[in-house]
Amino acid sequence: MVESRVKALAKRFCPWRDIPLLLCLVVLTFLCLLPGDLCAQGSIPADYKHDTPGTLITPGKPVRVNVELALVNVTVTDAFDRVVTGLDQDNFRVFEEGVEQEIVNFSSEDVPVSIGVIFDMSGSMRDKINKSREAALEFFKTANPKDEFLLVTFNERAWLERPFTSDIGELQESMAMNAPGGRTALLDAIYLGLSEMRGAHNVKRALLIISDGGDNHSRYSEGDVRRLVQEADVQIYGIGIYSPAPPTTEEENGPALLSEISDLTGGRVFKVESLSDLPDIATKISMELRNQYVLGYKPSNRAHDARWRKIKVKLRPPRGLPPLTVYARTGYYAASQ
Repeated sequence: MVESRVKALAKRFCPWRDIPLLLCLVVLTFLCLLPGDLCAQGSIPADYKHDTPGTLITPGKPVRVNVELALVNVTVTDAFDRVVTGLDQDNFRVFEEGVEQEIVNFSSEDVPVSIGVIFDMSGSMRDKINKSREAALEFFKTANPKDEFLLVTFNERAWLERPFTSDIGELQESMAMNAPGGRTALLDAIYLGLSEMRGAHNVKRALLIISDGGDNHSRYSEGDVRRLVQEADVQIYGIGIYSPAPPTTEEENGPALLSEISDLTGGRVFKVESLSDLPDIATKISMELRNQYVLGYKPSNRAHDARWRKIKVKLRPPRGLPPLTVYARTGYYAASQ
């Protein structure tokens, strides 16, 4: 019985003429004698597939292959800031260091996302905290079944309130446990959030920062955070609850800080005009994350020099459409030797 299974598998997995059939039979016979053998399975499990020799691919896990492929998440909006869907690969052009690249991979599917929420609990949020919690909850409610979230809370220090989970009830409970107070360590919170994102289970990753901006108590500098943002393949969105007349220099500089960090990643910051708008803004960001285009290209510059490569995405919009706006990350660090 084992012999017949081996022969069947040999025809299936050893079709190449340059591999002797006898050698293939020997290897497969050995595998079929192991506990939980390949023959008893009948076929490779559906959730494991081989792409390149020796590379095991598990859904939702990053894949590293011999051929480098740069992936760029792109959001397109119209003049009314509405997300534009339905574009094709031919509508996009990608440039790296001014040199146009050939797009070899294109997708517009809604895929699972790993999202870190950076939630401001500093003293300046006292009169905004209830609406901020409501906004975060609305954001969680738009999740897909395979999405996952982590929660980083901060005031004068940053801490991981909740590691990755898909349980919205846990997240809601965690946000309600603390009262606002203390100073603001926003940069430390972003640094912690990006560090925790390395343990995400989905390839697509994002941070959502809910804060009134400004930083007056971080150990990490803007330069530290900017470098980590550039290294991480994580989109950053912000909900900026800014004061009309910022009482401190830090809060006055807050909008520029959040905008600069998010722009690097292809995300953006939504300025809150009224606290009542918070839930709608959170829902808008969630919908934007789920209606993006993914462009893949093999960089024409193959050097492994660990240098920053600038990226620019341009549009060839279909005729008749009004002017459109493109949001995409501005670059990446090339691999090192």
